[in-house]
Amino acid sequence: MLLNPIWCYHGFVCAVAILTVFGVVMVFSSSSVTMVSAGLSPWRQAISQGTFALVGIVAFAVAFIMPYRRYEKPRILRFLVAVALFLQFLTLTKLGIDVNGNRGWIGVGSLTFQPAELLKLVLCVALPVELLRARRRVHATPVQRYALVVVAYVLALALVIGGRDLGTGIILVFIGVVAFWACDFPRKWLRLAALAVAVGVVLLAVLSPNRMQRILATYQGCASGDEQGTCYQSIHANYAMASGGLFGVGMGNSREKWNYLPEAHNDFIYAIIGEETGFVGAAIVLLLFVVLAWCLIVVACQMPNRACAASLLCFTVWLVGQAMINMAVVLGLLPVMGVPLPFVSAGGSSLVMCLTAAGVCMSMMKEQPQIKASRAKA
Repeated sequence: MLLNPIWCYHGFVCAVAILTVFGVVMVFSSSSVTMVSAGLSPWRQAISQGTFALVGIVAFAVAFIMPYRRYEKPRILRFLVAVALFLQFLTLTKLGIDVNGNRGWIGVGSLTFQPAELLKLVLCVALPVELLRARRRVHATPVQRYALVVVAYVLALALVIGGRDLGTGIILVFIGVVAFWACDFPRKWLRLAALAVAVGVVLLAVLSPNRMQRILATYQGCASGDEQGTCYQSIHANYAMASGGLFGVGMGNSREKWNYLPEAHNDFIYAIIGEETGFVGAAIVLLLFVVLAWCLIVVACQMPNRACAASLLCFTVWLVGQAMINMAVVLGLLPVMGVPLPFVSAGGSSLVMCLTAAGVCMSMMKEQPQIKASRAKA
């Protein structure tokens, strides 16, 4: 049963639905006190998250209905890549909004949007298609084949890093590594690129005092007197997880959400989940992401269309890899970095794009022969 693509097809959509609904509930629980203390309705953030969930469900349905062949059309893909890159570029202009040191948002009036979420989605589809198309150009030199794809990917990574968003940059690196590896990019070049990325990440960490403080606080412990500084968020995340015990303190009864834990409804919502639902609730959320990863990998391994298979693997490292990083940060296994928990954390850009990505995955998965046959019988 675990290797049955039909089971995985239905298991995937069930896991996405449960995480999305649970996310709206937890956003309300973790943000209500913050909203009241700001003089706003305790339902404000939950209503916003619920609205974005509805928009995301519509986007999911559209992406699901659209035939997967549409995703392989060069003009459509290249147009989407150009739009995503342009929007990401706007974050570095006057339209860009700085949030907690990261310049990764653009705003028009009261609306804000994080273009990097769209960029992740577009790259998960475009990189495998374009790499396989380049590989088929047998009469061109390797440089001629891959130049356009590599330049577009490096530009995307540079624009994100230019906004000081190293967390999102790491996710883009994961997506790129899987895409280039799965599509038989020359292994010599891939090794050189991996070395360059590793050196770049080290330099970005060493040259940023703030990042170095977070890294040292994670792996060497907090310096005396730093409990109210770099370590503050991590310490209170640990307090929340420790307070939860096995079954939690009960929904709505978190203590840390009383303005002690910053970003309690966003990047650190997993800490509130651990506090209110305990080890059991936190483990179930982790298990749901394991189900997502398993289902995507199983179907990808049985997918005759290589571009779809590679795209599904890219979506896996985005959605599940980002979730693992978020949880590891909350648990103190990784330094603090601003990556939300997919489907769960507050944030319209992330939720809508994650649900759209799930719809694209479902559109590709339904073309797997066994899944396609079962749908034809239904």
